[in-house]
Amino acid sequence: MIENNVFASQALKDKLYAKIEAKTDRMIAIRRQLHEHPELSFKEKTTGAFIANFYQGKDVQVQANFGDGYGVVVTIDSGKPGKTLALRADFDGLPVQEETGLPFASQNTGVMHACGHDGHTAYMLILAESLYELKDDWAGKIKIVHQPAEETPPGGALGMIKAGVLDGVDAIIGVHGWAPVPYGTVQCTAGPVMTGRSSFKMTIHGKGGHGSAPHLANDANVAASYFVTIAQTIISRRTDPFDMCTLTFGNFDGKGSFNVIKDAVFLEGDVRFMRDEAREIIETNFKRMVKGLELMFDVKVDLFYDSDYPVLNNDTDLAATIQNSLRHSHSHIQELTNLDTITRNTASEDFAYFAQKIPGVYLFVGEMPDDGIFYPHHSPKFVINEKALPLAAKTVGVAALDFLATH
Repeated sequence: MIENNVFASQALKDKLYAKIEAKTDRMIAIRRQLHEHPELSFKEKTTGAFIANFYQGKDVQVQANFGDGYGVVVTIDSGKPGKTLALRADFDGLPVQEETGLPFASQNTGVMHACGHDGHTAYMLILAESLYELKDDWAGKIKIVHQPAEETPPGGALGMIKAGVLDGVDAIIGVHGWAPVPYGTVQCTAGPVMTGRSSFKMTIHGKGGHGSAPHLANDANVAASYFVTIAQTIISRRTDPFDMCTLTFGNFDGKGSFNVIKDAVFLEGDVRFMRDEAREIIETNFKRMVKGLELMFDVKVDLFYDSDYPVLNNDTDLAATIQNSLRHSHSHIQELTNLDTITRNTASEDFAYFAQKIPGVYLFVGEMPDDGIFYPHHSPKFVINEKALPLAAKTVGVAALDFLATH
């Protein structure tokens, strides 16, 4: 935690702000270029090459194709002793057909930057360039982690960790632009801040037959319907009421002819939780209920239950350091109108793997459009407020400078 108000000089921060403001038009142009050419997780070859090429001609270490995907790691060395801080931004798109009508809408059929990772990459490129140009004014190292494949488990973070991206790194900061949050707000919350996630797929096998003779069949739809209802009691009766948990069936494929009893039904869904202990409770009871369903309805269930992203825990001391930094710089960052230190987010993120290894903090920057109308992340109509991009750059930039100055 910052003690005795140890901050980077205001003069240095003002230089950073000026550089970001001067480059904002280019930042937005980069974002729009990336938005037109999204790529799916683990297939971001062109995007990875674009990112690596951005750093050509700069005196930095660039490691392309890092990890088990197209990750890019860039190390900016000030040449002076100090701590090493990592800054992470993801860059994959989603399998969504864009319906925004934007003049720079996706040119790749069925693929869209529907979660704002194009904005993450654009702000990070300009921030990295600006910090590089100011490296004579700060001490230590900054490692820029351009991560692929956040959207698809197991995610790109694990592969980068296994490849050594965190070796020698003291802390890591990440940001997600968030459309439901008003522009001007930055959220920095200590402790558990994003849910862990499990997912499941199950096929319930009964016996097919004719609707006029149900006694000669074994209706998998009935068993599946019962299970969808009874599984909700895991949350209401098996987990602590103070724990945030959800269990969602997102896919119930029992469609058939009106007079035909299907012999199999497919269910698919996910589980979210804000405490890792709840993960085990839910999984244990879910599997127990599956066994009970088999006995009760004389069906056979093929179950795939996968525990992937863990709970994302923001390091308490690092969060306090960043909160203190932003409060100190609040009056100098004109775009920052509200610092929120309480709100948590019920989505999941593979940044959690980084935060399991070293102190990490994941921030949210409000990207709600000025008219107040927003579409959820992953929606085909999803748009962001591009004014939030320089705010993200300034927020992470000042947090980085103060962290390095503190140490």
